[in-house]
Amino acid sequence: MAVIHVTKGNFETEVLKSDKPVFIDFWASWCGPCQMVGPMVEELAEEIADVKFAKVNVDEEQELARQFQVMSIPTMVLLKDGKVVDTTIGAQPKEDIIKFIHA
Repeated sequence: MAVIHVTKGNFETEVLKSDKPVFIDFWASWCGPCQMVGPMVEELAEEIADVKFAKVNVDEEQELARQFQVMSIPTMVLLKDGKVVDTTIGAQPKEDIIKFIHA
């Protein structure tokens, strides 16, 4: 499944009402570590069918970044049933992101 670009406008539908866990990558175009994580998130979206993958551009969606208390990027958040299950900060190897998702 493709990665969904989440905005304030589609957040409730795509994230809060999702029947699957949702992995959100908070990122920005100017962030080097975010550029390293981005392609891995795209790959994982194709490889892991039971999780919805989303990206939030913190420059365009500052309200969502505040809501999730994003202070550093990349920040990755895992939600189940609309509630935050876990959060991790910083670029990580693909294997660590997989462990984060399945923990």
